[in-house]
Amino acid sequence: MERKGWPELDELVVCSVQQVKDFGAFTTLDEYGEKEGLIHISEVATGWVKYIRDHVREGQKIVCKVLNVEPSKHHIDLSLKDVNDHQRREKIQEWKNEQKAEKWINYVAEINNIEPEKLDELIDLIYDAFDSVYEAFEEGMQSGLDALIEVGIDKEYAQTICKLGSENIKIPYVEITGYVDLTCLLPDGVNHINKSLKAAAKIKTDDDVKVDVSYMGAPRYRIHVIAPDYKIAEHVLKSSADAAIDTIQKAKGIGTFFRHNEAKA
Repeated sequence: MERKGWPELDELVVCSVQQVKDFGAFTTLDEYGEKEGLIHISEVATGWVKYIRDHVREGQKIVCKVLNVEPSKHHIDLSLKDVNDHQRREKIQEWKNEQKAEKWINYVAEINNIEPEKLDELIDLIYDAFDSVYEAFEEGMQSGLDALIEVGIDKEYAQTICKLGSENIKIPYVEITGYVDLTCLLPDGVNHINKSLKAAAKIKTDDDVKVDVSYMGAPRYRIHVIAPDYKIAEHVLKSSADAAIDTIQKAKGIGTFFRHNEAKA
């Protein structure tokens, strides 16, 4: 999907290497109408580069960081060394997703008889509201029709976007586990422990988050969380453990949280 204008400083961009010289490599930016960029040899790799072709070659698809943009000179300076493996993998996946979204948005145009000029306007509108066209399909799948209409997308177009998003995108999930030790020496201590476990299992979460609490062997209990991403999962895990510990402490019991199943003393 071609973006209009020029990339921003520090933006990560997908590039195709066109020509490699002793002083650097010339590339085209796949997402920006194949505008040309230059990776100076000093930005190819950390340390001294003896043979530049050991690091970059013609025809290679790479991810670079934008160092400088001069539209008046049609010049873009890029860095290859400033992109780590994690950033590269994420950017390549985003780029692949956007290629899928390009096919989907063209199908939206076909289904709704959208003229090329109107399609360009729709894509511009999506880029104004979202970081990518893929994100619009993702938002439609997750949040529904109203989320797209609110940013100005025509209802008929939004309906098709939601439908395609639901049919083609699956929300990734992560699973994490933590443990709590719960003890209560009161005569009815078992009842207080059960209340603590119910509190842990019933914390308020979004519909796409699941919390499961299970017995491991007294005094240890397992809290298993399934969520869309690690940040949410970690927050829910902590909230669940805190709920159990707060409840048992109110009954003069003791509660301890472990992120891993550590050996019991």
